[in-house]
Amino acid sequence: MKRRRAREYALQILFQLEITGSELNNEALNEFWEGKNEASEVKEFTESIVRGTTEHIVSLDEIIKNAAEHWSLDRMAVVDKNILRAAAYELLYRKDIPPSVAINEALEIAKKYSTEESAPFLNGILDKIAKGKITAGKQKKPAKKKKD
Repeated sequence: MKRRRAREYALQILFQLEITGSELNNEALNEFWEGKNEASEVKEFTESIVRGTTEHIVSLDEIIKNAAEHWSLDRMAVVDKNILRAAAYELLYRKDIPPSVAINEALEIAKKYSTEESAPFLNGILDKIAKGKITAGKQKKPAKKKKD
């Protein structure tokens, strides 16, 4: 439950950064934690997700855009977009987190913070990313079989 709470906090921070157009810095993080009595491991995991997501946001957005066929990032709800970013970061950069856990956590958070339709939409995109079918450049083509 601590990691779920940390992921929810990460979503809140990412959402706030996007809505306000702010940059991630120590002041913003300190302001977020003000008045919250959280365990250090929750704060550390939250901040690792936020820092990793913001560090790789350009490539994450490109991968999400390529996985979300016929959807631009502009059309996505800010909540959904940031759930996708954080989950894609976990899938691609956090080898200590099993893909099924990253996807399941994202879907549970979507059920709590977004619409009914969001979870299936996010699941399809995250599944493509987890299976390695999408890169920052474009969708991967299946490998050609070699002739014997």
